[in-house]
Amino acid sequence: MKLRTLMGALTCTLAALTVSATAQAADYKSEYKLSIVVGTTFPWGQGAVIWSDLVRERTDGRINIKIYPGTSLVQGDQTREFTAIRQGVIDMAIGSTINWSPQVKKLNIFSLPFLMPDYAAIDALTQGPVGEALFETLSHKGVVPLAWGENGYRQLSNSKHPVVTPDDIKGMKLRVVGSPLYIDTFTALGANPTQMSWADAQPALASGAVDGQENPLAIYAGAKLYDVAQKYLTLWNYVADPLIFVVNKDVWASWTPEDQKIVREAAIEAGKQEIVIARKGVTAADPSLLKEIESHGVTVTTLTPEQIDAFARVTQPVFDKWAKQIDPDLVKQAQADIAKR
Repeated sequence: MKLRTLMGALTCTLAALTVSATAQAADYKSEYKLSIVVGTTFPWGQGAVIWSDLVRERTDGRINIKIYPGTSLVQGDQTREFTAIRQGVIDMAIGSTINWSPQVKKLNIFSLPFLMPDYAAIDALTQGPVGEALFETLSHKGVVPLAWGENGYRQLSNSKHPVVTPDDIKGMKLRVVGSPLYIDTFTALGANPTQMSWADAQPALASGAVDGQENPLAIYAGAKLYDVAQKYLTLWNYVADPLIFVVNKDVWASWTPEDQKIVREAAIEAGKQEIVIARKGVTAADPSLLKEIESHGVTVTTLTPEQIDAFARVTQPVFDKWAKQIDPDLVKQAQADIAKR
């Protein structure tokens, strides 16, 4: 009799839990808005497709994600994206650490000039104590950070001539992202930096309103910037742009623990795949993308470590200034992790 009573109670409890989970799932939105800056053909966008597909499949359609490219949910202004996520205008995003740095100052660490010389250095930060500290900071900003992706090293292109020394960049009008750190960096190099959204950048390059820009090679090639007079490309790895997979905190809380686990694991898996895609064709082992770029009449200049050091010396005051603003201890941790990579 006691056993029957116990079994009956357990059955009722399981039924109640099932009803509760079903009711909670019934409150899910019919669509969740996922924001990205670029289109889905870029590595960044491919990461969004992978994430949304995995989530849809593994939740049996309970969480249906629609991708909104071109930061269309904030009228193309990528610097407003993070605020829109916090406010709930955007449900989910794969965002650039650069674009979110005005609202989360510590993310500027990835934009300190010449901090990360190679991919192992990027990994040392995103997959180590620095990455954990940044996720902790973000978790107090109204979002739930889940995984890292990568937009890549930002290389310099222009319509004038090869850039080999700091003197070669002097006087150039260059499109940069909306971050004061980038203004300081290129001002120190003697250039004329101009803040401009990505939506406005290509017309400005085509018309000659600006001489050049800096972006990862996947963006350069995908946007066919060689067709808008960007015939000189300098590889200098001066900063990199990790991406972060996040969900609005209220949206996250509305999902069952089981679905939260699915979304997190899918983000981690999509992030790993996206990083592989972002690094394809731009390494010494696989230079296929560089070869394809050169085939369009582009002069590609790869700086030596000694040549890069010349740029690093000129921008060292900018590094020191911003290291104090970001978090001196975090920067020291980053330098230590990179040194022992």
